[in-house]
Amino acid sequence: MSSLMQIGELSERAKVSHRTIHYYERLGLVKPAEREGVGYRYYDEVSVKRLEKIAALKRLGLSLDEIAAVIDLYFEEASGIKGKEKVLEILQAQLAKADAQLSELTEFKRDVETNIARMQALIAEAKQG
Repeated sequence: MSSLMQIGELSERAKVSHRTIHYYERLGLVKPAEREGVGYRYYDEVSVKRLEKIAALKRLGLSLDEIAAVIDLYFEEASGIKGKEKVLEILQAQLAKADAQLSELTEFKRDVETNIARMQALIAEAKQG
């Protein structure tokens, strides 16, 4: 069994603040391996790995809610295939949403360009008339 560590060592090893660890605990993303009666929390190597995985998933653009939906899948089996498949679904949905937003923005841009041209024509007409 791996040795346990307090939050300071976990924070240092995972390169996240104590506050972040406590916040992730409240969200259920990280859990202490053991607790003492006086409130001390002890963490294990799994906690380090979970924090590293959370950081990697954040770099992929996942929200903490999305991470909460997939993080446990990575630790169910060694390959992490289920977690990777779920992340792929999320990323594909994000891409579809981005494509839809780009389409809407392109249409909006065309409308604005049309309105600019219309206003320029009205101004030019007013100046001549």
